Amino acid sequence: MEAMNKVLSNSDTANKRLEFPVRSLPAFPMPDGQNSMEFVAFDRLQKPWKFKVSIRNEGRYPKPWLNGEWDDYVHQKGLKKGDKVIFTMDDQENGDRIYYIRAERKLFGFWYSIDQQ
Repeated sequence: MEAMNKVLSNSDTANKRLEFPVRSLPAFPMPDGQNSMEFVAFDRLQKPWKFKVSIRNEGRYPKPWLNGEWDDYVHQKGLKKGDKVIFTMDDQENGDRIYYIRAERKLFGFWYSIDQQ
């Protein structure tokens, strides 16, 4: 199931964090009283990446962002403005949730995987 899908902005690739839509927050449940949660997502090569989703404590809306190894992921995959990142999740029978991440680049009107790195 898709957890989040975003076409990257310049700040997503340059500022060591990915800002994402509030509508994607339910895919990243935070413990009661907390404003962040950590998780591991596996890329198409089965490499684990450690991420942290956070929301601000004040303000009218949560304004979620993701950091952790985000900057490393951006650099290893060579991501740039206009590329797309997609998080998916798979809920296991034992209650665990496994996350996956993939990156795509649009060429000639079609999205292609850029996860070979």
